[in-house]
Amino acid sequence: MNLIQTLEAEQMKALRATPLPDFRAGDTLKVNVKVVDVTFDEKTKQNKIRERLQAFEGVCIARQGQGINEAFTVRKISYGEGVERVFPIFSPLVDSVEVIRKGRVRRAKLYYLRGRRGKSARIAERTDTIAG
Repeated sequence: MNLIQTLEAEQMKALRATPLPDFRAGDTLKVNVKVVDVTFDEKTKQNKIRERLQAFEGVCIARQGQGINEAFTVRKISYGEGVERVFPIFSPLVDSVEVIRKGRVRRAKLYYLRGRRGKSARIAERTDTIAG
C-alpha cells in the first residue's frame, strides 16, 4: 500500500467505530440518518439545536467508489413518487444501516428500477446456501 492508501485506512478506522453490515445492490436497507433541527427561540434569542434519527428504508440500487469515498444509493417509493438518496459510507450523519432483506440480482447497478412500477419492480429474495 502506498502512503495515501495507508492514510485513508487510518481515517476509515477513526470515522466508523461500528462497522456496517455486508450488503450489495438489490438488498433492502434501513438507514438511520441523523437529522439536525435548528430553531430560533424568540424568548431567549438563541438557536436551539435538536438531533434526532430518521429512518430511510428502500432498495440499494448501487454502490460506487472505494475507500473513504465509497457511497451507496438507496431508492424508495414515497406517496407514489420515487425518491433516491446517496449516502457516503463514512459520513457522520449515517448512524446505522440494517439489512432487512437480501435480494437476488444479476447486476451491480439497478438503475432500470427507475422505469419500473409494481410487480415488474420486485426483486426475488436471496437464500445463501452453502454447497457441501
